[in-house]
Amino acid sequence: MISARSRPSATPARRAPATRPATAAPALALALSVVLAALCILGVVMVGSASSVVSVNYYGSPWAILLRECLWLLVGIVVFLVAAGRQPEALHRLAVIGTFASIALLVVVLAPGLGTSSFGASRWLGYGLVRIQPSEIAKLAICLYAAHVIAKKERVEREWGRVLRPLAIVTALSAVLVLAQPDMGTAVVLVAIALAVATAAGAPWRALLATIGMLALASVLAAVALPYRRARLLAFLDPRANQATTNYQLLQSKIGIGTGGVSGLGLGNSREKWGLLPNPHTDFIFSIIGEELGLVGALLVLGLLVALVLLGLRVAVRAPDRFSQLLAVGISTWLAVETIVNVGAVAGVLPITGIPLPFISFGGTSLVIDMAAVGVLVGIARRAATRPALRVVRPATRTEKPTAARRAPQRGSSQLGARPAPARASDPRRGHARREPRNARHR
Repeated sequence: MISARSRPSATPARRAPATRPATAAPALALALSVVLAALCILGVVMVGSASSVVSVNYYGSPWAILLRECLWLLVGIVVFLVAAGRQPEALHRLAVIGTFASIALLVVVLAPGLGTSSFGASRWLGYGLVRIQPSEIAKLAICLYAAHVIAKKERVEREWGRVLRPLAIVTALSAVLVLAQPDMGTAVVLVAIALAVATAAGAPWRALLATIGMLALASVLAAVALPYRRARLLAFLDPRANQATTNYQLLQSKIGIGTGGVSGLGLGNSREKWGLLPNPHTDFIFSIIGEELGLVGALLVLGLLVALVLLGLRVAVRAPDRFSQLLAVGISTWLAVETIVNVGAVAGVLPITGIPLPFISFGGTSLVIDMAAVGVLVGIARRAATRPALRVVRPATRTEKPTAARRAPQRGSSQLGARPAPARASDPRRGHARREPRNARHR
């Protein structure tokens, strides 16, 4: 996995105010909130439209699934407000507690009689209308734990292997438990989060590329290990084959997107939701958006999701501390990977994995946890308004005499990829750095 070679000395860094207007951070928090609100409104409207037929078939009312989504949205709003007000100290404590709790829930959901199964997968805990999905909780837990362990250990460890070993163990354990449900798509998201945070922290590229290669090989083996995954992979490689069986869902999804054209058939006028397209309100809701709202509606949803990811990366740049930076990178990666995998599967450019479209697809746990993640981003943006952002000062060149500010070491750094420099040994009898005599090598 990650190489254990020694970490190179980092560029000395100092705390310095970033060059930004005083209102930039509050505006960033407001922009995140506005984009989130727009996505949630679109999600509720599209869930109500896409689920009407399914809701009548299962519950006898066209509003049953929509009402459940609205109730989960209310819970999500409360969780969003709570997460936005959390301080870094509380998030650090939650990182460890939440990680072990999520792993415990991933174990419990696999226990016979405790986990709720649907379509051959055991992914839920609960009964009736109140069910949670532990794999969604694991995504936020990995984001918190990755940022926590790297921000804490990189200050005292000199080797990247020791810094990243706890993260690698927790990520591998969580991914294996998720694969056992089985849910390969969520396992890919968990690994992507860990790799993104490690890359942003400055892990060696050679080790990261070797790790990605090993994960790619493991993904191929996992994809062909079970018959249904192997069938999905073969269907992706040959879309024209088995159009009545394994490729049926993808075929209907493409028909729905193509039928919508530029302006769509109109809200509520989808034909695919009338029993033609399976899961029209969950994994394949983007196809219903393309059919009812057309290319305009599809681009609007994609534009909002891209804007949310870019705002999250902007929060990472302006974050006031190392932990918050890495946490913002993990959350942004999580939302980006889910969007790419879902839209890619619906359009037929990626294999079908069952990943929901963030804030749009029906799913109570997914919606609440996604809103909690954006709440964390809003909290970081708000703290950046009251604290100076960190930046790394450019090191002096050989022909340039370093200033006193550049010579001053700093234990922490905020720029993505920068790491603190190891402390120099000091002589307790003198109070300054110990220097080796020039003639020591001749002794």
